[in-house]
Amino acid sequence: MASKFINIVLLVLLVLPALLTFSGNGGGSVLAQGGDRMEDIIDGEEADIEDENDGDSTVESEDTIDMSGSEAATAADSEKDEEEEEEKPLKPSPDGDTYILFTKPSVSSDLPAGEMVKFLVGFTNKGDKEFLIETMDASFRYPQDYSFFIQNFTAVRYDRPVEPNRQASFEYAFTPSETFNARPFGLVITLSYKDSEGVLYQDAVFNETINIVEPDEGLDGETFFLYVFLAAVVVLLLVGAHQLLSSFGKKRSTKPRQPIEMGTQNKGDIDYDWLPKETLSGMNKSPRRSPKQSPGRRRTKRTSGATDD
Repeated sequence: MASKFINIVLLVLLVLPALLTFSGNGGGSVLAQGGDRMEDIIDGEEADIEDENDGDSTVESEDTIDMSGSEAATAADSEKDEEEEEEKPLKPSPDGDTYILFTKPSVSSDLPAGEMVKFLVGFTNKGDKEFLIETMDASFRYPQDYSFFIQNFTAVRYDRPVEPNRQASFEYAFTPSETFNARPFGLVITLSYKDSEGVLYQDAVFNETINIVEPDEGLDGETFFLYVFLAAVVVLLLVGAHQLLSSFGKKRSTKPRQPIEMGTQNKGDIDYDWLPKETLSGMNKSPRRSPKQSPGRRRTKRTSGATDD
């Protein structure tokens, strides 16, 4: 028995290193490969599960993208329709007839700057439906491009119904700016209304080019001083012309001859009847004096007397 036990122990000691060597080289690798294969299988199944989940998520995302794209397309279409509706210009109704009459000033082509402009707009309902006149506004446009606004005036709301085969008039007023003096502008006056079904209409009652002119305020200070200056210039011109003509007249005219007094040579021709008698008697009694001689003659006489002596 003891020998048999010893033989078994020796056999185990001999076989055990071989088993350990085998397990370290081949069996361990087989077990390791088997473990790796199991891990690969498990990883593959997890990957398949994840792929399936990813596919479901991608399908769902594509569905959501398709749904969001359709909604965006419908929203874009609705916005385009709204923009087209807004961009469509409103036209007047064939059953509505309008006319305009300027009351201040009476001429629509020339509007004064800084003064109020008033006019009346008449509307005639020629149809079978009732119209509701809503608003009326006016604006200044660029003459070469009426889409360019220069000045907008306040829109007046009326909300007045006009029954079929009836007429109505509406008053509107605005004041052009003083800075627009002596310039042309495009004046656009629009009337907005709708029928009983809610259809909107718009009529350009006035759409023409007008001129903004300086208001006629009568005789102002500048005009008065201008007239005074012109009057002074005219007076100066007249005075200068008169002086010039008078100087030319003096040069051409000759001096008049002075009359020579001859005296009374014949005493018989003298009439003394108008003198009183006392004066005549005194004149006859007084001795007659010789006429006065000139100093030259007296000197000659004196010299001749001196030589005679």
